[in-house]
Amino acid sequence: MKNDNAKRPLGVLAALPQELGDLVDAMRAEGAMRTVTLGRRDYHTGTVHGVPCVVTLARIGKVAAAASASALIHAFGVGNIVFTGVAGGLGRQVRVGDIVVADAFMQHDLDASPLFPRYEVPLLGRPRFPADTALADGLAAACEQFVADDGMELEEQFHLDGVRVHRGMIISGDRFVSSADEVRALAQALPDALAVEMEGAALAQVCYEHDVPCAVVRTISDTADDHAHASFTSFLTDIAGTYSSGILRRFLEAYAAV
Repeated sequence: MKNDNAKRPLGVLAALPQELGDLVDAMRAEGAMRTVTLGRRDYHTGTVHGVPCVVTLARIGKVAAAASASALIHAFGVGNIVFTGVAGGLGRQVRVGDIVVADAFMQHDLDASPLFPRYEVPLLGRPRFPADTALADGLAAACEQFVADDGMELEEQFHLDGVRVHRGMIISGDRFVSSADEVRALAQALPDALAVEMEGAALAQVCYEHDVPCAVVRTISDTADDHAHASFTSFLTDIAGTYSSGILRRFLEAYAAV
Protein backbone atom coordinates (compact mmCIF):
# COMPACT_ATOMS: atom_id res chain seq x y z
CA MET A 1 0.00 0.00 0.00
CA LYS A 2 2.77 2.44 0.86
CA ASN A 3 5.12 4.41 -1.35
CA ASP A 4 8.40 6.23 -0.65
CA ASN A 5 6.49 9.14 0.92
CA ALA A 6 5.04 6.88 3.62
CA LYS A 7 7.94 7.66 5.96
CA ARG A 8 6.34 11.07 6.45
CA PRO A 9 2.98 11.71 8.19
CA LEU A 10 -0.23 10.86 6.37
CA GLY A 11 -2.63 13.74 5.70
CA VAL A 12 -6.31 12.96 6.26
CA LEU A 13 -8.97 15.40 5.06
CA ALA A 14 -12.74 15.77 5.09
CA ALA A 15 -15.01 18.69 4.31
CA LEU A 16 -17.35 18.39 7.31
CA PRO A 17 -16.90 17.09 10.89
CA GLN A 18 -19.26 14.13 10.44
CA GLU A 19 -17.13 12.90 7.53
CA LEU A 20 -14.10 12.36 9.77
CA GLY A 21 -16.06 10.00 12.01
CA ASP A 22 -14.26 9.32 15.28
CA LEU A 23 -10.75 9.90 13.89
CA VAL A 24 -9.81 12.90 16.03
CA ASP A 25 -11.15 11.25 19.19
CA ALA A 26 -9.20 8.10 18.33
CA MET A 27 -6.02 10.16 17.88
CA ARG A 28 -6.57 11.89 21.22
CA ALA A 29 -7.11 8.54 22.94
CA GLU A 30 -4.03 6.97 21.39
CA GLY A 31 -1.57 9.46 22.87
CA ALA A 32 -0.26 13.00 22.69
CA MET A 33 -2.16 15.08 20.14
CA ARG A 34 -1.03 18.57 19.14
CA THR A 35 -3.39 21.02 17.45
CA VAL A 36 -2.03 23.81 15.24
CA THR A 37 -4.29 26.56 13.89
CA LEU A 38 -3.30 27.77 10.46
CA GLY A 39 -5.44 29.60 7.91
CA ARG A 40 -8.38 29.39 10.35
CA ARG A 41 -8.22 25.60 10.31
CA ASP A 42 -7.21 23.27 13.12
CA TYR A 43 -4.62 20.69 12.10
CA HIS A 44 -4.43 17.78 14.56
CA THR A 45 -1.11 15.95 14.62
CA GLY A 46 -0.46 12.66 16.37
CA THR A 47 -0.76 8.92 15.89
CA VAL A 48 -4.04 7.20 15.12
CA HIS A 49 -4.49 3.45 14.60
CA GLY A 50 -0.70 3.22 14.58
CA VAL A 51 -0.10 5.78 11.81
CA PRO A 52 1.44 9.26 12.27
CA CYS A 53 -1.21 11.57 10.81
CA VAL A 54 -2.20 15.19 10.32
CA VAL A 55 -6.00 15.44 10.34
CA THR A 56 -8.03 18.51 9.39
CA LEU A 57 -11.32 19.75 8.01
CA ALA A 58 -10.77 21.18 4.55
CA ARG A 59 -14.25 22.73 4.57
CA ILE A 60 -16.40 22.81 1.44
CA GLY A 61 -15.32 23.66 -2.10
CA LYS A 62 -12.35 23.48 -4.41
CA VAL A 63 -10.50 26.52 -3.04
CA ALA A 64 -10.86 25.21 0.52
CA ALA A 65 -9.57 21.77 -0.50
CA ALA A 66 -6.61 23.23 -2.41
CA ALA A 67 -5.65 25.53 0.47
CA SER A 68 -5.82 22.70 3.00
CA ALA A 69 -3.83 20.33 0.79
CA SER A 70 -1.15 22.98 0.25
CA ALA A 71 -0.83 23.51 4.00
CA LEU A 72 -0.57 19.79 4.64
CA ILE A 73 2.24 19.53 2.09
CA HIS A 74 4.23 22.67 2.87
CA ALA A 75 3.59 23.35 6.56
CA PHE A 76 3.25 19.80 7.87
CA GLY A 77 5.34 17.80 5.40
CA VAL A 78 2.86 14.99 4.77
CA GLY A 79 3.89 12.32 2.31
CA ASN A 80 0.46 11.04 1.23
CA ILE A 81 -3.07 12.45 1.47
CA VAL A 82 -6.45 10.74 1.68
CA PHE A 83 -9.82 12.49 1.59
CA THR A 84 -12.99 10.92 2.99
CA GLY A 85 -16.57 12.09 2.79
CA VAL A 86 -19.89 11.84 1.01
CA ALA A 87 -20.91 12.52 -2.58
CA GLY A 88 -23.84 12.46 -4.96
CA GLY A 89 -24.21 9.39 -7.15
CA LEU A 90 -24.13 9.78 -10.94
CA GLY A 91 -23.61 6.34 -12.42
CA ARG A 92 -26.70 4.22 -13.05
CA GLN A 93 -25.20 1.43 -10.97
CA VAL A 94 -24.43 3.70 -7.99
CA ARG A 95 -27.02 3.89 -5.22
CA VAL A 96 -27.37 5.59 -1.85
CA GLY A 97 -25.19 3.78 0.68
CA ASP A 98 -22.67 2.59 -1.90
CA ILE A 99 -19.00 3.59 -1.73
CA VAL A 100 -16.88 5.01 -4.56
CA VAL A 101 -13.08 4.94 -4.48
CA ALA A 102 -11.68 7.32 -7.10
CA ASP A 103 -9.38 6.21 -9.90
CA ALA A 104 -9.35 9.68 -11.49
CA PHE A 105 -10.71 13.22 -11.02
CA MET A 106 -12.04 16.07 -13.18
CA GLN A 107 -13.47 19.54 -12.53
CA HIS A 108 -16.85 19.47 -14.23
CA ASP A 109 -17.26 23.26 -14.01
CA LEU A 110 -13.87 24.20 -15.48
CA ASP A 111 -14.20 25.81 -18.91
CA ALA A 112 -11.49 28.17 -20.20
CA SER A 113 -12.55 27.72 -23.83
CA PRO A 114 -11.84 28.87 -26.46
CA LEU A 115 -8.37 29.50 -25.04
CA PHE A 116 -8.13 25.90 -23.82
CA PRO A 117 -10.29 22.82 -24.35
CA ARG A 118 -13.21 22.46 -21.98
CA TYR A 119 -12.22 20.75 -18.69
CA GLU A 120 -8.48 21.15 -19.38
CA VAL A 121 -6.55 22.85 -16.60
CA PRO A 122 -4.80 25.82 -18.26
CA LEU A 123 -1.03 25.43 -18.62
CA LEU A 124 -1.05 21.89 -17.25
CA GLY A 125 -2.38 20.43 -20.48
CA ARG A 126 -4.64 17.83 -18.92
CA PRO A 127 -8.29 17.60 -17.83
CA ARG A 128 -7.93 14.55 -15.58
CA PHE A 129 -5.75 13.77 -12.60
CA PRO A 130 -5.12 10.24 -11.35
CA ALA A 131 -5.50 8.86 -7.87
CA ASP A 132 -2.46 7.05 -6.53
CA THR A 133 -3.00 3.39 -7.32
CA ALA A 134 -1.51 1.99 -4.12
CA LEU A 135 -3.47 4.33 -1.84
CA ALA A 136 -6.70 3.76 -3.81
CA ASP A 137 -6.16 0.00 -3.63
CA GLY A 138 -5.72 0.31 0.13
CA LEU A 139 -8.91 2.32 0.50
CA ALA A 140 -10.84 -0.10 -1.70
CA ALA A 141 -9.63 -3.07 0.35
CA ALA A 142 -10.69 -1.29 3.55
CA CYS A 143 -14.10 -0.57 2.04
CA GLU A 144 -14.58 -4.19 0.97
CA GLN A 145 -13.64 -5.38 4.46
CA PHE A 146 -16.00 -2.83 6.03
CA VAL A 147 -18.87 -4.04 3.84
CA ALA A 148 -18.03 -7.69 4.53
CA ASP A 149 -17.98 -7.07 8.29
CA ASP A 150 -20.82 -4.57 8.69
CA GLY A 151 -22.80 -4.52 5.43
CA MET A 152 -25.82 -6.51 6.59
CA GLU A 153 -26.13 -4.47 9.78
CA LEU A 154 -25.87 -1.23 7.80
CA GLU A 155 -28.56 -2.38 5.37
CA GLU A 156 -30.94 -3.23 8.19
CA GLN A 157 -30.19 -0.21 10.37
CA PHE A 158 -30.35 2.39 7.60
CA HIS A 159 -32.77 0.63 5.21
CA LEU A 160 -30.25 0.38 2.37
CA ASP A 161 -30.70 -1.79 -0.70
CA GLY A 162 -27.33 -3.49 -0.43
CA VAL A 163 -23.92 -1.82 -0.07
CA ARG A 164 -21.45 -2.02 -2.97
CA VAL A 165 -17.93 -0.70 -3.55
CA HIS A 166 -17.14 0.94 -6.91
CA ARG A 167 -13.94 2.18 -8.56
CA GLY A 168 -14.05 5.00 -11.11
CA MET A 169 -13.95 8.71 -11.83
CA ILE A 170 -15.18 11.33 -9.36
CA ILE A 171 -15.94 14.82 -10.62
CA SER A 172 -15.84 18.05 -8.62
CA GLY A 173 -17.35 21.52 -8.94
CA ASP A 174 -18.17 24.56 -6.87
CA ARG A 175 -21.88 23.95 -6.69
CA PHE A 176 -24.11 21.43 -4.96
CA VAL A 177 -25.70 19.38 -7.73
CA SER A 178 -29.35 19.04 -6.79
CA SER A 179 -31.56 18.67 -9.83
CA ALA A 180 -32.39 15.89 -12.25
CA ASP A 181 -31.54 18.19 -15.16
CA GLU A 182 -28.02 18.76 -13.81
CA VAL A 183 -27.53 15.03 -13.30
CA ARG A 184 -28.58 14.29 -16.88
CA ALA A 185 -26.29 16.99 -18.25
CA LEU A 186 -23.29 15.74 -16.28
CA ALA A 187 -23.96 12.12 -17.17
CA GLN A 188 -24.17 13.02 -20.84
CA ALA A 189 -21.02 15.16 -20.81
CA LEU A 190 -18.96 12.80 -18.60
CA PRO A 191 -20.54 9.35 -18.90
CA ASP A 192 -17.79 7.56 -16.96
CA ALA A 193 -18.26 9.70 -13.83
CA LEU A 194 -19.62 7.72 -10.88
CA ALA A 195 -19.97 10.49 -8.27
CA VAL A 196 -19.99 14.27 -7.94
CA GLU A 197 -18.70 16.36 -5.03
CA MET A 198 -16.91 19.66 -4.40
CA GLU A 199 -13.29 18.96 -3.41
CA GLY A 200 -11.56 15.89 -4.86
CA ALA A 201 -10.34 17.23 -8.21
CA ALA A 202 -8.80 20.30 -6.56
CA LEU A 203 -6.96 18.09 -4.09
CA ALA A 204 -5.77 15.89 -6.95
CA GLN A 205 -4.46 18.86 -8.93
CA VAL A 206 -2.46 20.23 -6.00
CA CYS A 207 -1.04 16.78 -5.26
CA TYR A 208 -0.15 16.27 -8.93
CA GLU A 209 1.69 19.59 -9.04
CA HIS A 210 3.70 18.70 -5.92
CA ASP A 211 4.21 14.98 -6.61
CA VAL A 212 2.31 13.93 -3.50
CA PRO A 213 0.20 10.75 -3.85
CA CYS A 214 -3.48 11.10 -2.97
CA ALA A 215 -6.68 9.08 -2.92
CA VAL A 216 -10.34 9.79 -2.20
CA VAL A 217 -13.17 7.65 -0.87
CA ARG A 218 -16.78 8.82 -1.02
CA THR A 219 -19.96 7.33 0.40
CA ILE A 220 -23.01 8.03 -1.75
CA SER A 221 -25.36 10.16 0.32
CA ASP A 222 -27.84 11.07 -2.42
CA THR A 223 -28.43 10.77 -6.14
CA ALA A 224 -27.69 14.47 -6.83
CA ASP A 225 -31.27 15.07 -7.97
CA ASP A 226 -34.18 17.18 -6.74
CA HIS A 227 -34.23 15.28 -3.43
CA ALA A 228 -30.50 15.68 -2.86
CA HIS A 229 -30.67 18.33 -0.15
CA ALA A 230 -32.94 16.34 2.15
CA SER A 231 -31.12 13.08 1.47
CA PHE A 232 -27.68 14.61 1.99
CA THR A 233 -28.62 16.21 5.31
CA SER A 234 -30.18 13.02 6.65
CA PHE A 235 -27.32 10.81 5.48
CA LEU A 236 -24.67 13.16 6.84
CA THR A 237 -26.29 13.18 10.27
CA ASP A 238 -27.21 9.51 10.51
CA ILE A 239 -24.70 7.51 8.49
CA ALA A 240 -21.59 9.38 7.29
CA GLY A 241 -19.63 9.05 10.53
CA THR A 242 -20.30 5.32 10.75
CA TYR A 243 -18.90 4.76 7.27
CA SER A 244 -15.87 7.02 7.70
CA SER A 245 -14.94 5.55 11.08
CA GLY A 246 -15.19 1.99 9.83
CA ILE A 247 -13.34 2.57 6.56
CA LEU A 248 -10.56 4.75 7.99
CA ARG A 249 -9.86 2.38 10.88
CA ARG A 250 -9.38 -0.56 8.53
CA PHE A 251 -7.35 1.50 6.08
CA LEU A 252 -5.02 2.89 8.75
CA GLU A 253 -4.49 -0.47 10.45
CA ALA A 254 -3.42 -1.96 7.12
CA TYR A 255 -1.31 1.12 6.31
CA ALA A 256 0.54 0.78 9.62
CA ALA A 257 1.17 -2.93 9.10
CA VAL A 258 2.99 -2.64 5.77
